[in-house]
Order: sequence, then C-alpha cells, then structure tokens
Amino acid sequence: MTKKERYQFVINYFQQHAPNAETELIYDDPFQLLVAVILSAQCTDVRVNITTPKIFQKYPTAQKMARAEFDDLFPLIKSISYPNNKTKHLIGMAKMLLEKYNAIVPMTVDELIQLPGVGRKTANVITSVIDRQPNMAVDTHVFRVSARLGLTTNATTPLAAEKQLVKNIPQSFIHKAHHWLILHGRYVCIARNPKCAVCGLKEICKYYSKQ
Repeated sequence: MTKKERYQFVINYFQQHAPNAETELIYDDPFQLLVAVILSAQCTDVRVNITTPKIFQKYPTAQKMARAEFDDLFPLIKSISYPNNKTKHLIGMAKMLLEKYNAIVPMTVDELIQLPGVGRKTANVITSVIDRQPNMAVDTHVFRVSARLGLTTNATTPLAAEKQLVKNIPQSFIHKAHHWLILHGRYVCIARNPKCAVCGLKEICKYYSKQ
C-alpha cells in the first residue's frame, strides 16, 4: 500500500464514520475557545468543560478577564492541572488581547503564539476550529494515532508529525482530520490496550500488523 493509498483509506473511513467530528470543548465564541484550549493543556476536555462555566460566568470577555485579580481567578481554575501558571497565562493573554488586538482573537498562528499560554498546538486548534484554516494541531493522541497507522514515519516531535500530516492530507480535510485523529485516539486507539478489535482501520494499521 502506498502512502497516498493509506491516507485515502483513513480519510474515506472517517468521512463515512465521523463526518461531523468537532472539538469536545464547549464554548460560545473565539475568546471562550481560546480560554478552554489554554486550560486543556495536560488536562482532559471533560475536566475543562466542568470548570469553564463558572469562569465564563464571571469573566465572559477579554475586557473582564484582563481586570481579574490572580486570587479571584485562581480558585476557579485550581481543579485543573498547573493552575498557577494557567491563571497567570489567562490574565496575561486577556491583557494582550486588549492592548494589541482590541479584544479580538487574532486568526494567524504567528499572532496567536505571541499570547501568554499559547503555543503552536493551541494556535493551530484556534485557527482550524474557528476559521477552518488548514492547520494541524498535534497533541499526544494525534501523535500516537498517526504513527500507529503509518501516516507518519520516524516523526520524533509534534512539529515533525504536523509537517508530514499537512503535506499528505488534502487541504480541505486538514481542519477536520485533526478531530478525527484526536477522537480516535481518545476512544479507540488509546495509549494502553488500544481497542483494535473494534477499530475499522486495523487492516491498514502498522501497529496492528505487528501484534
């Protein structure tokens, strides 16, 4: 099977079985999604979704969050991983949004990564989800699944995996492929004891072929 055929098989499978795949984070606007994605680093979407309603109730906009005191925001975040850093990041992010972007979330990766708490993965999520840009956020699930399926080869970093995926997935599918791979890794191709028996991709999976 050629690499092109492998990618086409995976795309065809997900188009059929997960045509409406999207982020599991709950948000109402780009600012809320940015907050949620910053909080989701090293943390589950389930935990983030439990936490964000109280945050959004008190700080629904960049203007309000920019005026937040650390001691007021921290208690709302303390159940999330790295709450100290994330509290500082959110306040700093909101302040920069106000000062530099008139409280509007920018839609380029280069601009987004200037914001506190925002790395390349977060910027790729924001631009692909909100603006459907062909950007591929590579988290632990995407990294694992793409390697197991043979979509990536010898990619030792998320950036290396991102470059291979973006090169081989048609542009129109990239924003959705991110969700396909994440959700597959979250529920089927899990890190330990992957559920190969119920996986519709096992016939082309390099990991499965070695089991």
